[in-house]
Amino acid sequence: MKPIQTWLDKYGESHQNQINKKIHWICVPAIMFSLIGLLWSIPHNYMPILFNNFQLNWAIIIIISILFYYFRLSKMMGFGMLIIGLFILVGNFFLSKVFLTPLWIMSLFIFVIAWIGQFIGHKIEGKKPSFFQDLQFLLIGPAWLLSFIYNKMGLKY
Repeated sequence: MKPIQTWLDKYGESHQNQINKKIHWICVPAIMFSLIGLLWSIPHNYMPILFNNFQLNWAIIIIISILFYYFRLSKMMGFGMLIIGLFILVGNFFLSKVFLTPLWIMSLFIFVIAWIGQFIGHKIEGKKPSFFQDLQFLLIGPAWLLSFIYNKMGLKY
């Protein structure tokens, strides 16, 4: 497995334009949040209840699976993505309980709009999205953003 910095540097090559970077700061988290919302919306009535009304679902299973990838890349990235994953899960849990519109409809809308934003950013950049080269870059995008936060905080990843 390549070192985390190699992945981040390669991802950064197609993310030099400041407008594209700003678009990514909005769209990557939106895609993550909405994708988890879509996974949350897959029927899961047959899965066990973890506590109170919080039931195991496909979103939790996928986040746990992806965390293995991040922890293999870097323990610090794994811990950061664990915290982000928990916020995303809790956010989707509350959205699923509070809004009258079904979660999958809100999530699908956000997902489509955020991907349109991503492609606009790459059109401005003049470079194809990194995941056209390697699908792992779909997981590197969030880590790339987290690396900026870690750098700002003076944390090594």
